[in-house]
Amino acid sequence: MTYATRYPVLHAPQRWDWAGIDAVFTTEPVPDELVTNIHVVAFVGERIVLCRDTRDVWFLPGGTREEGESIVDCVARELREEAGVSLAGPLGLIGAHRCVSDRPEPYKPWQPHPERAMLWCHADVVVDGRPTNPDDGEHILEVRVVDLDEAKVLLLTDGPQFPEMVDLAVELKSR
Repeated sequence: MTYATRYPVLHAPQRWDWAGIDAVFTTEPVPDELVTNIHVVAFVGERIVLCRDTRDVWFLPGGTREEGESIVDCVARELREEAGVSLAGPLGLIGAHRCVSDRPEPYKPWQPHPERAMLWCHADVVVDGRPTNPDDGEHILEVRVVDLDEAKVLLLTDGPQFPEMVDLAVELKSR
């Protein structure tokens, strides 16, 4: 049975109006030069780190890759900014949303356009600080480390695909 069969909501085509993007999830690797955003299912043992912002949405930490920034450097920065955590091990690939934008220009001038990818990873982390909340980022109101079932319920505030993203991350991490 394929990942797409086992995780149908995650693999269903999606429209993200907030970004003018049509997206499809894949577990196949994507070219590094297409990766504009990276998000992490961050594990503290068997529990998962979630962030809540001013929209009252719970989400997995991550964000936009800066010009010339490596994937690992982006993850480390975003984890610190949004969750106050640090990497405690290597990144594991979950997959990526392959995206096509209908906007006339890229979100940032150095990003590929109209095609791009949002990478999803899993990693072990340690809670060793507080979110730094930079002026140009989301304002994080709360960070929680929660069990798997609570994570899947809270993540529904961000979208119906995220419980399956967490389940896939747990499956891949256990390999």
